[in-house]
Amino acid sequence: MGYDRSSVEAVVQGYFDALYEGDADKLGAVFHPSADLRWVEKGELKILTVPDWLAWVRKRPSAKAEGKPREDFIVTIDRSDDKTAFIKVKCQLPPRYFTDYLVAMKLADGWQIVSKSYRYDLKE
Repeated sequence: MGYDRSSVEAVVQGYFDALYEGDADKLGAVFHPSADLRWVEKGELKILTVPDWLAWVRKRPSAKAEGKPREDFIVTIDRSDDKTAFIKVKCQLPPRYFTDYLVAMKLADGWQIVSKSYRYDLKE
């Protein structure tokens, strides 16, 4: 069964734009407030709440403001039904180059990212 990808792609594009622009309000619009970010650091699982992440985003200079190159794209979207999507993306905030695994769900107000797990490579 095929599902319309455009609404999921729109939420991911909003995520990409907000990341590059360093716009915490735009990020807050695409992430559910209860979502969190997860990654492994030195063998340990790290977890950051979206509100704490947004506070951090507000304090850092954006890639756009620093004139850093932008490259972001959707690798794959896996849909199990019309309300759930697993999205693998690649994006960068040099010197970090990320692979993100996003879970998005269609809620009463539309699609939102409810979970983000990621890894990155550090390149000089």
